[in-house]
Amino acid sequence: MWPGAADPAKVEAVAIDPKGAGTLRDFHYPGRSTVHATRAMAATSHPAATLTAIETLRSGGNAVDAAVAACAVLCVIEPAMTGLGGDCFCLFAPAGGDRVIALNGSGHAPAAAEAGWFREHGIAELDPCSAHAVTVPGAVDAWSTLVRDHGRKSLDELLRPAIAFAEEGFVAHARVAADWAAEESKLLHDETARERFRPNGRPVAEGDIFRQPELAGTLRKIAAEGRDGFYTGSVAEDIVACLRAKGGLHTLDDFAAQQAEYVEPVSTDYRGYRVHECPPNGVGIITLLILNMLEALEPPRDPLSADRMHLFLEAVKLAFRDRNAFVADPRMSDVPVDLLLSKDYARELAALIDPKRAATNLPPAGIPRHEDTTYLCVVDEDGNAISFINSIFQAFGSGILAPKSGVLLQNRGFGFVLDERHPNCIAGRKRPMHTIIPAMVTKDGAAVMPFGVMGGHYQPAGQSWVLSSMLDCELDVQAALDLPRLFAFDGKVDLERGVPEAAAAVLRERGHDVRRIEKPHGGGQAIWIDRERGTLSGGSDPRKDGCALGY
Repeated sequence: MWPGAADPAKVEAVAIDPKGAGTLRDFHYPGRSTVHATRAMAATSHPAATLTAIETLRSGGNAVDAAVAACAVLCVIEPAMTGLGGDCFCLFAPAGGDRVIALNGSGHAPAAAEAGWFREHGIAELDPCSAHAVTVPGAVDAWSTLVRDHGRKSLDELLRPAIAFAEEGFVAHARVAADWAAEESKLLHDETARERFRPNGRPVAEGDIFRQPELAGTLRKIAAEGRDGFYTGSVAEDIVACLRAKGGLHTLDDFAAQQAEYVEPVSTDYRGYRVHECPPNGVGIITLLILNMLEALEPPRDPLSADRMHLFLEAVKLAFRDRNAFVADPRMSDVPVDLLLSKDYARELAALIDPKRAATNLPPAGIPRHEDTTYLCVVDEDGNAISFINSIFQAFGSGILAPKSGVLLQNRGFGFVLDERHPNCIAGRKRPMHTIIPAMVTKDGAAVMPFGVMGGHYQPAGQSWVLSSMLDCELDVQAALDLPRLFAFDGKVDLERGVPEAAAAVLRERGHDVRRIEKPHGGGQAIWIDRERGTLSGGSDPRKDGCALGY
């Protein structure tokens, strides 16, 4: 049992906390129950990754070790969502402390990637499948940094499960196969990707076994040499040669220069809790802006009422307007962090919202939509909690596969713009605005819940929707993750099928341009830590293949 937890045997007549104990569901209908445990827990988007995390904990690893081992597995078995060629962000709450540690593991553009170069070469916008959309991957350096500074096990040991899945193969699950089939066209742009990810001339289907021997070799090299095994030597040479053959500006020096950065989290109070996010260049600050507006608006407690959804959508639209205008790499742009965190500013924005009419004069979103990422969280026996996210941006990233190393490369650079007046304009060694955001909730300085909601641009909306569903509507972690979702983006309101038609009709009457979507909004995981009762309660999103497990 982790420090600070009450002994369950000695607790008498403790009132059930709906956020930690579970909201009774109707067992006549499909669904899943919240998972409960007393010692440790992990929640990921794939059963094999969750099991890897649990096995890592049981063999003496801590939350950091379990997160890295599970993420490495996801980089093999969910290739459309994440990979070694992507980026990573993390929030870590060490046991017994009152701080949250944030790590920015996002990569930068090549040193030569200046806006003027693109203008001179007649490139008016970035192509998501081109080498110019590829930024230096930051994930492997982030893993190495976390394990070195906060882990117990070696990177060599932690990568063994991922190596086995790459070498011996894994069985494709339903959501993995669905993403593979839906994004097959991306794989046709690159000869190596076309051959490797379309065995027998078709996408991998559910139940198929898929092997990646080249990627296994790269993982072995990282296991033996650490981060240098990826950023220098044969792996980096293979990636750089591949990109330069496609017109990229990348150099070996760009890869050698990649370095994860510890940063100060940004946070706000909401309903008696403290919500922490990684700062810009990530968009976690937009989650906090939405929460601050919701606090001022006091939405109804009925989870799927039209009034609640309307206020939420209007807050999201205003927050994303500010995201597009302000969020960028703070090392190279002036990001108004204090303004975006200000309760007074949030109240001013909330006052602009008409409770009965949708606003229609906001500027459109500036960056194309995507919904492809993996998120996981772990709480270990000592009480360490980690919120961890890894992504290659769009499905299968750029679609470019380095042939010898088997590394599929992200297209995170597609998040840049080429307008030199914009704070998110591309520049040498600059990091783009980043959509992947882990979150951590604390109370009285101690971790209460690591959580996250995947789904590209949806993530700030998704995080605020899930957290508000728990703290305002008193749903438990699993019920909050199960709840149907909606998103206002680029002038449209996208509703999942589970949103009641009666509520959708009211939204239309209020001026929202409503449409039903085929692909659901993202996915998520959460672990609620109830220190009074001595329990952990975990949920995993039904929109993915994953699960929560504890012991």
